[in-house]
Amino acid sequence: MTVHDVARMLPDVPSLRALCRSLAMAEAIVNPGDHERHHTFDPNWSQTEELASMWNGSGDEYAIVFSSAGAYIRGFDHESPFSPYRRDDVPEPWPGVVDSVPTVFQQYVHEPAFTDEDGTPVVTVCLWHETGTGRWQAGEINFPEGHPDPDGSAWLFELLTDPTPEAFQAFAEDYYETAVGLEAVRHVYSLRPLDQALITSLNPTAPVKHVV
Repeated sequence: MTVHDVARMLPDVPSLRALCRSLAMAEAIVNPGDHERHHTFDPNWSQTEELASMWNGSGDEYAIVFSSAGAYIRGFDHESPFSPYRRDDVPEPWPGVVDSVPTVFQQYVHEPAFTDEDGTPVVTVCLWHETGTGRWQAGEINFPEGHPDPDGSAWLFELLTDPTPEAFQAFAEDYYETAVGLEAVRHVYSLRPLDQALITSLNPTAPVKHVV
């Protein structure tokens, strides 16, 4: 699987935004507070932008910027052969990954939050969905043969390409080693209002005030 396969599997921008909100909220209940939480959603990243993000604590991450222009996705798999640090001399993104990012999203390629201390884009996979185009797009890339997931897109975005409560339940039970109620996750994924009973059914120890 490559970024082009992911582009065909991702939902539209409004559905992806709703999914990212659901992921962040479900995990906030399973893991109250911010300690080692994978998925977050910042509705006030800027005055005009929202940010969904994933960070696994092992150097792998993604960020999705939602704006009136559409959505921009940047991911980084630190073990990918596409890593900008594959070279010892001058780090740089793999050819084609960010070369054709539209002008409206170019600012995110060099956004300080998405680059290292030297300004190198920390990216192995990139997609975008410009308002009015109707589809996700990615650059023209020569992929190495014999690698099942060269850019990391298959596993980085697995909860986005499988947008089901069952997928989140499997992730959370495996990572947090605790039972996760499927009906409660379905409630969160439908973006219905939360109450104490729902929060308790998903995590009996989660105080409401810490679910943010």
